Parts: sequence; C-alpha cells; structure tokens
Amino acid sequence: MTVLVRALRPDVPADAEGFARVRRLALPYILYTPDSVRHTVTHLRPDARFRPLVAEEDGEIIGTAQVHLIPDSPEPGQGALNIYVRPDRTRRGAGRLLVRAAEEYLTGLGATKLLAWALDEPANRAFAERRGYRRGRSAHFLRLDLAHGGLPPLPAVPPGVELRTAADFADDPRPLFDLDAETVLDEPSDVDVEFTDYDAWVEEVWHHPLLNRELTTAACVDGRPVAFTVAYTDGDGRYSSAMTGTARAHRGRGLAKLAKVHSLYRARAAGVAEAFTGNDTGNDPMIAINEWLGYEVCATEVRYVRELG
Repeated sequence: MTVLVRALRPDVPADAEGFARVRRLALPYILYTPDSVRHTVTHLRPDARFRPLVAEEDGEIIGTAQVHLIPDSPEPGQGALNIYVRPDRTRRGAGRLLVRAAEEYLTGLGATKLLAWALDEPANRAFAERRGYRRGRSAHFLRLDLAHGGLPPLPAVPPGVELRTAADFADDPRPLFDLDAETVLDEPSDVDVEFTDYDAWVEEVWHHPLLNRELTTAACVDGRPVAFTVAYTDGDGRYSSAMTGTARAHRGRGLAKLAKVHSLYRARAAGVAEAFTGNDTGNDPMIAINEWLGYEVCATEVRYVRELG
C-alpha cells in the first residue's frame, strides 16, 4: 500500500468529505464539515497562500494538512502547518510526507518561522522534536455534556445591559467586527494578530457556514456590543465556542460569562447535546468561567515552533 500526498480538491465532494472526516476522527473537539472545509479554502485571504493537502492511501484520505502564511500578524515570514492523521491509519508515513510537503511549500514562500499544533501525546511530541520543533505553550480542549449535565443557574441581566444575538446585526455586523478586533489583541497566542480588513472578516468570519447567528450572543451597552461569545454548530448536535471576549473598558463585570451562559441555555433548548471550547493554559479568567459552566478538560495540545535560517 502506497501513501501519496496531493493538494485538496475542494470542488470534489469526496475530498471535502474525506478531509472533514479525518479531522473529526483526529480532533473530535473541533467542528469540521465539508462545507466549512470548502469555505476555508475559498475565503481565506489570498495573502495567506493557503494550501490544504491530503495524504491518500489506495484512494482513501487518511491524513490532512492545513498550510498557510499568517496574514493577520504584523510580523512577516510566519507560516503554519497543522498535520493530522486518522488515529487508525498512523505509522504508514502519512504524517512524515505531509510535513515534508508543507515545509517545502512554506520555505518556498520565504517563511522563516514555522508553527504547528500537536496533541500532547508521547508519539506526537517525539515526532515534532525529531524534526527540529521546540515545545511552546499549551492549551486545553474542554467538553460540556449538555444532554446529561447541568448548567449553573441563569444569572439576571444587569441594568443597562441588553443581550442580543448576531442575527440582530445582520444588516450591519461592523460593531461585532470592532469588538472582535479589540479582543483578539489580548488573546493568548504565539503570534500577534491584528484584524484590520473588515471585508476579509465578513467573508471569512461572518459568512462562515458553522457560525450560528441565533446562538452567538453579545452583551450590549447603549446599543453597542461590549462582550460576546461566538457560537459554531455543525447540525449534528455539537456546539463550539469560537471566541469569547470583552472590550477592555467593560471587563470585570462578568459580561462574557453572562453572554456565554445564555448562549448555552439556548443551545440546549435547541437540542445541542455537547459543547466544546478551548483555553490557553495561562488564560485564568476564561478557565474560571468554563469551570463555573461545568466544562471538563478532554485533551491538551502543544504549540511547536521551528526557526529557519
């Protein structure tokens, strides 16, 4: 049996389905669907030079790679490669071939720093370190059983605060972009990210097929969102918090917690069975919120970095 690496063909249904299937098996804590795979390929900014790859064995997709430059960072020359292989198809060389192809592509674009996430397991750590990657920060995946678990009592909305959904901003999502752009500056990361292109944000984020505008919830003061939680759903009973944050001037009031718990109550009422989120291990405020909500750690991942040249 021979493993071959090639570019993903997003317009071929079997490719998008195979890519999403591998990701769901390897990373069940992140939502992927064929539509979301196609959306990312189609709408990620051109300067990202996005190149999704698949590893194929006898016509079956067994591994995937998301390979791109990081366009929202003010520091040039940073590339990302995230490699995942089906857990039941490891030790066939797929990961090695995908990494080689990804690194060749990024170095050809002039990347001087490569960043990759890997699940914090012995085989993954050894794989990365053999290839010259050094261990960086870590983050947790968390799961909440909405079907069988409980949520804390629903808190009252304080005076002067109004809860609205993203659907309420359908005619003009710019206020949500402004809040997203502010809060992403303080999100723990190895890469400084700045959102400056509103039109790109609309294409990539606002029109993302997993974005659930009825469950995405913002706490508003004087009609403007000052805290929010972004909800993704996959139509298969699963929910993911894509981003939760508060504008700096309104922190310490519990508004992000308020938005998130109200979103989860409505998600449960809509039939969502399980919810996922992620936390940087040093993000104590969000860790406290998620513990209060009842989330439990289900996996840990590590950011690996390789400096070139």
